[in-house]
Amino acid sequence: MLVTMSGALLLGLLIALLIRIRYLRWLEVLLCSVFGFLLAKTAAAPVVQTVIEGVGGFLGQLQF
Repeated sequence: MLVTMSGALLLGLLIALLIRIRYLRWLEVLLCSVFGFLLAKTAAAPVVQTVIEGVGGFLGQLQF
């Protein structure tokens, strides 16, 4: 759950930055948001969740 929240926050900040530099318009943000909500209601949602948690776990184990 923590990885999902931080991932959503990071993507939200990226979208806000792209809007700020006018690289991404509001229509594209709306389409991306609707796609995300629709994807969350499909059978692919557990797979996406597992991939996000796996990447988060891998990044959490990296040591610099």
